[in-house]
Amino acid sequence: MTTIPLWLVVNPASGSNSEAAVAALTAALAEGGHAPSRVLRIPADDLPTRATLEAANVATLAIFTGDGTVNAQVARLHGWSGQVLILPGGTQNLLAKSLHGDVDAPTIAARLGRGELHAMRRHAVETSAGHALVEVLAGPGATWADVREGVRDMDLSSIASALGEAVRSTAGGAAVRVEEPALGKPEGYRAVRIDADDGTLTLDGYDAQDWADLAAHGVSMLVKRDFRQGPHEELGQAEAVTCASDEPIALMIDGERRDGAPRETFRCVTLPVEFLASAAATS
Repeated sequence: MTTIPLWLVVNPASGSNSEAAVAALTAALAEGGHAPSRVLRIPADDLPTRATLEAANVATLAIFTGDGTVNAQVARLHGWSGQVLILPGGTQNLLAKSLHGDVDAPTIAARLGRGELHAMRRHAVETSAGHALVEVLAGPGATWADVREGVRDMDLSSIASALGEAVRSTAGGAAVRVEEPALGKPEGYRAVRIDADDGTLTLDGYDAQDWADLAAHGVSMLVKRDFRQGPHEELGQAEAVTCASDEPIALMIDGERRDGAPRETFRCVTLPVEFLASAAATS
């Protein structure tokens, strides 16, 4: 059976997905001997599933979208024997930066063509609403994801409404406490950020003053999820943690809003997916 080398997923609504950018990427892939045999444009095309890729005998799936679409796509690939190439096709591109450094998509495509990428498994944060490949934000501060949606769609009325609600929720919503193990302040935080970059969960807490300082740097910082660049309290590390609140906990998973329960458990897991990574970024 002939192996089809590579399919490419793009999302015209993502931050870096202009027609010119897609054309430049496609040319770079072709130059390295990996011309896409099919290009899927989301949402006109469905995200391919593991079964779809296996039926077509695809070896590599390249994803040129933002972190949220990457998350949704990878969730459909658990157990697939092929390899996933994450490319910076959105606004923040945190997963692509983690795998390849802060470089553009054609540069990564050139590395693929030169045989400079290697396959690896990644840790993720397991939540009740799916896996976070990059980060989870738990608490009232997660409502800023709704502002991101308005910005992405350039919907001014939606931005204004979501902005007001985010400010109110962040200031007045029930705090989130890290209870098992007990980490940080007993009264909790306006937001708790969790990632699995170190092979275990790493937690940061943001109180009301931290959040005000973040907002003082501009809405763009919050919309772009540059939380690690702002003031915060390092809470520690654990293989699993349980957070609790007096209200259902708002979640932001890889930039996308989800709703949690008043008590949420997060675990560090290894995803059953092979990612292609650049040696310089993962060594």
